[in-house]
Amino acid sequence: MTTPPTASTPPTASPRPAASPTASAPPTGSPTDPPADSAAPHPAGPGRRDAEATRAAILTAARYLLARQGHTGITLKAVAERAGVSPPLILKYFGSKDALFARVMSFEADAAGLFDAPLDELGAHMVRHVLSGQRDRGADPILRIVFAPLHGERGDVLRANFRTQITERLAERLTGPDAALRAELAVGVLLGLSAMYGIARGPRLRASALDDLVARYAPAVQSQLTPLPG
Repeated sequence: MTTPPTASTPPTASPRPAASPTASAPPTGSPTDPPADSAAPHPAGPGRRDAEATRAAILTAARYLLARQGHTGITLKAVAERAGVSPPLILKYFGSKDALFARVMSFEADAAGLFDAPLDELGAHMVRHVLSGQRDRGADPILRIVFAPLHGERGDVLRANFRTQITERLAERLTGPDAALRAELAVGVLLGLSAMYGIARGPRLRASALDDLVARYAPAVQSQLTPLPG
């Protein structure tokens, strides 16, 4: 009598090394904002540029509204409509209305461009930067300080930021006596030009060539940046 074959135990598979957790795990972080140092070959560049353009449009819209009405009366819907985006997208990029307007009330990024010149050329650079910003981008780096009275307690934040990020930062670059006073005077001269161009909208000023305006106005700014002889 033939004994039926018994089922054999399948051979034990040799253990495989555990897969690296980075080999299959999806990347973390926002899918629309890859890290700047990412070396991935997929088209992350255009997506990042789109995200930056969206942020810039939202900030520009918020600045525009902040210059025309008090902070408490501005809604995310109004900012979104002007920027051409949805309110949830604003929350995605900035987190909240307060966080958005904290950015708008800061002059830190504006100061970087406004003061980006050697001291002996800074007056001309500041004048050109203000005028070209208004002409080419519809944005002025310092003019929103004149709307501080619209914003109640937040106007105090705007003034404090302006002092520390604009006038005091400029004063740190100046040599000679009365640097803090001269910095305030130089910025005051520049604000007069900003207001005349952007608020009063002087027709002859706006019709003049940029180089001509720089040549005429820069000496008034530079005179406060350069200490008096003796």
